[in-house]
Amino acid sequence: MAIHARQLHPLFAAELTGVDTSQPTPELRADIERMIDQHGVCVLPGQNINAQQQVDFARLFGALERPPQVRGSRGARDAKFPPEIFPITNLTEDGQIQTEDNAARAYRLANALWHTDSTFRQTGATYSMLHARVVPPHGADTQFVDTRAAYDRLPDTMKSRLEGLEAVHSIWESRGKLGGYTPTPEELVARPPARHPLVKVNPNTGRRSLLIASHVSHIIGWPEAEGRALIDELMELATRPEMIFSHQWRVGDMVIWDNRSTMHRATPFEDGVYVRDLTRVTVREFAA
Repeated sequence: MAIHARQLHPLFAAELTGVDTSQPTPELRADIERMIDQHGVCVLPGQNINAQQQVDFARLFGALERPPQVRGSRGARDAKFPPEIFPITNLTEDGQIQTEDNAARAYRLANALWHTDSTFRQTGATYSMLHARVVPPHGADTQFVDTRAAYDRLPDTMKSRLEGLEAVHSIWESRGKLGGYTPTPEELVARPPARHPLVKVNPNTGRRSLLIASHVSHIIGWPEAEGRALIDELMELATRPEMIFSHQWRVGDMVIWDNRSTMHRATPFEDGVYVRDLTRVTVREFAA
């Protein structure tokens, strides 16, 4: 069956039909990569697969990350999942809704900030693949922006200014801004900061994009205030209302996005009342 793409936003994002992720093949990989290179974000509805099938599909695209240990999140409930699965959930280990004092909830709340997966790692990520199992009746959309389009809108003087600049990214930078998750000394050692260029070049397409968002702490070699002002300016441009695509989740949706081309954030819902349970798999940018 041929894949059909329906554009979801004037700048990027498409819904793909004719895709069966339970049947991974090299031909499917080539088709999906072509669509992601074009659209940045691809929505695949009706993917009725289990966690192992999600992992098997993701392995088409490269080596997979493994989630870190986060207090209050992993345990008996997640033992049924393959080790490459990131549970994106407001459930505890025993299947209860997280309370406000739950450490995993504090960690999760920072997902409401604009971010790009894994920029805080020394090895970045290409694709993230998020699959919906249980969704609340309202709210809890995921919003995306295209950082290629944001870069394209910059004046030439700004593009020249950004060339060669690097920034430091840290998971603890974003977790400190929202949620109040306090890392242990062991976590600080296990997940140190990483440095990446402010302008990312996609090797498949040659297109440039901005690599910014909430994990960024500072620009290397710049005074802190001046670097923060530049990041804030770029963020304001990239996340203007006309740049945003909001995906309303349905059970069975799989959304694939290119972390080299996009930022995303979670939107609020009544997380003390309703269950939101999704699983994510993330493809490493290269094997290390």
